[in-house]
Amino acid sequence: MFPRTRLRRLRRRNLQPLFRESRIVREQLIAPLFVDENLSEKKPVLSMPGVYRYAVGDLPEVAVRLHQLGIRSVLLFGIPKEKSSGAESAYADDGVVQRSIQIIRLAVPDIVICTDVCACEYTTHGHCGIVGEPSQEQDVINDLSLDLMAAIAVSHAKAGADIIAPSCMMDGVVFWTRAALDEAGYDDVLILSYSSKFASALYSPFREAADSGYQFGDRTTYQLSSANAQEAFRESQFDAEEGADLLMVKPAGLYLDVLAKVKMLGLPVAAYQVSGEYAMIKAAAEKGWIDERAVVLESLSCLRRAGADLIITYFAEQVVGWMDEE
Repeated sequence: MFPRTRLRRLRRRNLQPLFRESRIVREQLIAPLFVDENLSEKKPVLSMPGVYRYAVGDLPEVAVRLHQLGIRSVLLFGIPKEKSSGAESAYADDGVVQRSIQIIRLAVPDIVICTDVCACEYTTHGHCGIVGEPSQEQDVINDLSLDLMAAIAVSHAKAGADIIAPSCMMDGVVFWTRAALDEAGYDDVLILSYSSKFASALYSPFREAADSGYQFGDRTTYQLSSANAQEAFRESQFDAEEGADLLMVKPAGLYLDVLAKVKMLGLPVAAYQVSGEYAMIKAAAEKGWIDERAVVLESLSCLRRAGADLIITYFAEQVVGWMDEE
């Protein structure tokens, strides 16, 4: 008898659920939400079928629906009425994210509210921090951007966020925001660092959704090269040392090797299934080339297998619907 026979016996159809090593858990899915204070009603994102920019007034209904489905956490992105070179509206007390936090909290008190901390949606140039003047090298100035990120983080915490998620990839941002949060009395607010965030070609649909396209250059001077796994690990390692409570790999699906390695640092890890991954699956499914449900569930299972504790995905609501059908 071949030793592998034992493995074949475990694959009997009625036994397969017993021995499934990686499971998708609805409570560990995070649903991204785009909130646009210029809107009076929701607006579809054309490059992401099924995804919307929501008006602030839509949020109570959306939050209640997600919570009833068993989705316990949302990740907020804001689109402001006014943009500026200094991103002042990003940390205003009455800013779009700050108001959204308060509205969602009233609608669903125990939902976990995570907020994206970055400047790209709020700046006229579309970059993630403060940039130099045109007469200088027009690029993000890392150290000048840290105070801005700290101000945004504190304003979100003040509004009631549970988790703040710096996505700007500025060196030292975790240390800087942790110190600012603690000094302001928000030492119980968690930091989910976009610690291994790549300068990916898969973000284009997101830029439509968040109105965050950049006006010049690129983001390769502060985001990671897709070729550099060791650098990505070191970025997450540094953020862990600076005080991050949670780490992230973004994008998720093409970077499972990085996800598995970052998991070894011992902190909970989030995997962000980004807009391009979502759009590609949707487009192929609409053509009839793939089975959308099967591919989505396979992709999320693989993220769990590689070590993801949390999964940020635009498929969150669909996935829990499929779970209920089963």
